[in-house]
Formats: sequence, structure tokens, C-alpha cells
Amino acid sequence: MTTPRRVTAPRTVARTGQYLALLAYLVFLAFPFLWLISTAFKPPRELGSLHPTWIPEDPTLANFRQAFDEQPLLQAALNSLVAAVGAAVIAVVIATPMAYVMARRRTLFARAATGWVVVSQAFPFVLVIIPLFLVLKNLRLINSVPGLIMVYVVWALPFALWMLVGYVRAVPVELEEAAAVDGAGRLRTLLSITAPLLAPGIVATALFAFITAWNEFFFALVLLKTPEKQTLPVVLTHFIGAEGAADLGPLAAAAFLATIPSLVIFAIIQRRITGGMVTGAVKG
Repeated sequence: MTTPRRVTAPRTVARTGQYLALLAYLVFLAFPFLWLISTAFKPPRELGSLHPTWIPEDPTLANFRQAFDEQPLLQAALNSLVAAVGAAVIAVVIATPMAYVMARRRTLFARAATGWVVVSQAFPFVLVIIPLFLVLKNLRLINSVPGLIMVYVVWALPFALWMLVGYVRAVPVELEEAAAVDGAGRLRTLLSITAPLLAPGIVATALFAFITAWNEFFFALVLLKTPEKQTLPVVLTHFIGAEGAADLGPLAAAAFLATIPSLVIFAIIQRRITGGMVTGAVKG
């Protein structure tokens, strides 16, 4: 009777250690965001205090007003919104039929394409920025939001393909075969059977592409030069002076507002993203 206790005790200790490690990791991730919120509502007197506190003693909205007065945050947010929505929609429109073919056609080419999609995610930004810059220059799309959308589509497409391939493989092919036996054509089968089942995956992929484009900084910094065309992450750097001194209050307030859309969207789709990854791993 002592054997189960001996086996259970190490498992309990291991599980407790896992929970503690997870809790420490969550605290580590949450610390910057909580400190950002605290800083956003602190007056200048508290920001310069030698004994900072988590909760502002005299909370104020002055930092938010100053941030909007100093920088064109609304225009920058609109530019980010247009770029993110455009990139997400185009990437999904291109990736969905490609993912269907790659998932249903188990050929050597489809497997090679899937492997290339995964490998391409390891490419650093610096490696692709020069070719993209030259292409956009020839197309006269430098310093334009449409040009930035094109870059975001190129960057988001591999991961969108990877996600959607997993969702397509999760749809039983027997459903399509049954529809074909009943006399439904290929197009009708795709629209009436496959597409509704893929809808959650398409939405999750589009939202993930939106988050990626919304938070992107490097490409926007290199390609956009005119202030009225810059995106929100680039405009946030304007709160930092030439000598590296940051205007902490307005910067924290603007950064907090810029973070809210990503947090809300990720909270909505995080389960779908995890499900898509697991499905792709199991079905692949």
C-alpha cells in the first residue's frame, strides 16, 4: 500500500514546481505592463521620486492629454489600423486557397513548400529589408501605407499558411467525398462544406496577422519617412529625445493606449491559435 504514495509524492512535488515556475513566469511577463500602467497615471513629481510606488499617490490624466498634444497619435493609430487590417485581409485571402491545396495534395512539392514556410520564419528582418526596399522603390511605393501593407503581407503569409494548413487538415476529407458522391461540384463543396468549418481558423489567422502588423516597428521605421504617414510604434519613439532622455509620463500613456488593441484581440484568439498549432502538429 505504500507504493502508490511513493509514486504520487514525486508527481505532486513536480506538479507544484511546475505551477510555481508558471506563476513566476507570469509575474515576469506582467511586471512591465503593470509598471507601464502605473507610470501612465503618475504626475511628474512621482515620476522623479527616489522611492517609486506601484500605485500612484495622486493619479492624473495629464500624461494622456500631453501625449495627444505633442504627437499625432490619432493619425498614427489610423495608419496602423489601415496597414494592419489591409495586411490581415490580403494575407488570409492569399493563404486560404494555398493552404487548402498544400493540405489536400500530399505531394513532394506540398511537403517541400510546408518545410520552406517553417524555415522562412527564421529569417531576420535585416536579411529581407534590402530586397523589399528595392522592390518597393521600383514600384514607387516607398513612404506609403500601401507599400507597408505589401511588406506586412509578405511577412505574415508564411505563418498564416502554416496555421491554415493545420485547420484544413482538421476538416475530415470524408465530408468532401460524401458531398461529391451526392453530386456536389468542387466549388459548391468548398463553399458549403469546407469554408464554414474553416471560418474559425480563418478568423484566428486574420487576427494574428493584424496583431503582428499593429505591433511591427522595424519595417515601418525604414519605409515611412513622412510624419503624417508613420504608424503608432514609430511615433512612440518621438517621445524620446536626441540624447536618449524619455518623456516618461506621455510615453507610458501613449504606449498603454497602443497596447490595448493587441491585448484585447490576443485574449480573444489565444485559444484558437493554440488549437490551430496543436491540430497542425497532430494532423501533419
